[in-house]
Order: sequence, then C-alpha cells, then structure tokens
Amino acid sequence: MFDGFERGLADIGGIPINYVKGGSGPPLLLLHGHPQTLAIWHKVAPELARRFTVIAADLRGYGDSGKPPGLPDHGNYAKRVMALDQLGLMRHFGYERFAVLAHDRGARVAYRMALDHPDAVTRLVLLDIAPTLAMYEQTTMAFATAYFHWFFLIRPAPFPELAISANPDAYLKATMGSRSAGLAPFAPQAYAEYLRCLQDPATAHGICEDYRASATIDLEHERADLAAGRKINCPLLVLWGAQGTVAQCFDPLAEWQPLAADVRGMALPCGHYIPEEAPDLLLEQAMPFLLAASGQADGG
Repeated sequence: MFDGFERGLADIGGIPINYVKGGSGPPLLLLHGHPQTLAIWHKVAPELARRFTVIAADLRGYGDSGKPPGLPDHGNYAKRVMALDQLGLMRHFGYERFAVLAHDRGARVAYRMALDHPDAVTRLVLLDIAPTLAMYEQTTMAFATAYFHWFFLIRPAPFPELAISANPDAYLKATMGSRSAGLAPFAPQAYAEYLRCLQDPATAHGICEDYRASATIDLEHERADLAAGRKINCPLLVLWGAQGTVAQCFDPLAEWQPLAADVRGMALPCGHYIPEEAPDLLLEQAMPFLLAASGQADGG
C-alpha cells in the first residue's frame, strides 16, 4: 500500500507521529478512525496525490504513532491535544494552512482543530460523524446497541484494555465486521495492518483513552464552544453512509449547523467505512470541494 509515498515518524512535542507523504500540490491532511490506522486511505490516497500533497497520519494512540499512558483526567487524549499533534506534523513539513479529510475518530480530531485553529484549516471534510456532544446527549437503544464500543471503552482501566488484548481479532470483527457491509470492504493487507497494531497492548490503551476523553473533557470543550457561539469558520463538507448508524440515528446536517458557519453534505449509498466501501463516490464528492480551496480547476 502507498507505493511511491514517503514513510516516516516525526517527533511532535515528544510524541512520535507516524505518517505517509506523497504527491504534489496544496497540502491535504488525512486522518483515520477507530480501530484503524492511516491504512484506511490506501484506496483514495493515490488519486488524491495527483492533485495534492497528501499526508496521512496515525492518531496518537493508534497505528505506529506514540501511545503515552493516559492521565487521570484523560487530558492527554483530548481531541484538543490530538489536534495539536497533527497541526505540529503539518508545520513540521512547513504547512501553516491546509485542508483536512477525516473519518470517524480522526474527524473528531479534525473538527476540534478547525475550532481551535481557524487560521490553519482551509477546508474540512468529515466522514460519517455527528458532533460528539450531540451523539452522547441523543443516545437511544439503537445507537447504544450499534455503537456498543462507545460505552465499553470508557469503562475504567484496565478492564476494556484486557478484554481487547485477549483477542484483538475478535474485537476487530465485532466492531468493523458487524457494520452493514461486514468485512468485505477491507483489503487483506489493510485488515492485517489493523490487527498488527491492535495486538500491541499500548494500542488498546490508547484507543480506550481516546474514548474516555471524548466522554469527559471533550464534552466540556464542546459545551464551552456552544455557549460562546464559536463555530467552524472554514467551509465544511459532511458525508455519511446511508446504511450506517449515524444516518439512522441522527440528522447530520442539522447537528452540524450549531457548530459550523458554512456546512453542506449528503448521504452516500454505503455504510460507515466510506474510504474503503465507496472510494470512488468519496472522491467524486470530496475532490471538487477540496480543489475549490486550492484554486485548481475542478475537473480532471
């Protein structure tokens, strides 16, 4: 995967951030979700690299990036801190302004980045999420059943970590394989990469800390944004899977309007894992939107 891309680790504030980098043109940061790695982008990164300098990174706690032990308040896995990792990575390459395309957990990091650093993010594409606070506050039986991991992973350490580490393959199948498309969207080499990384107990801990932060300190930050009227100021494109839980349990566009000044979006005929289930449809919608920020022609 990622033939022709540079691979490396960048030390960002003492945390190694794993990345691949390729292509030429305006900078574009790609961020993955749970329980995956930057490998989710292997079907779309080559095409994006024809028009952009693509940097795909592993989040703190995931893949081959650093996995520090969580703090008592989970603050070192707050999306505010995880966003600083990725902002630092882009500055490491000399980019002060860039577009972001992000899925799932990476999308939560990305929208925090856009709120905290409005001068850095030029355009933002978020895949298959609604805001974290809205999802927790509107939890239903259907949502809690489909997204059981949101409530399992936030339990105190070390129980969730031990359960994941006892059988990482079973955990992957229970989370990724239980969605609408099953395991069919995942290329064998990508699935092998997800499993390799999850077999590290530090990854299980990092994932749990990510979710523990989302259920605590991240909600405080989002409530403060809403109370202050802070919004994402760059153009925002939200895409979600028509067959996924987000579509069935929430109205994504309506949920993003309180947090975004300029939001548009649509459902795609797929499930949750859009970059792997529907890469061509994702490119069809995201590429013109991203190109508009760069001043490039939309065609080609």
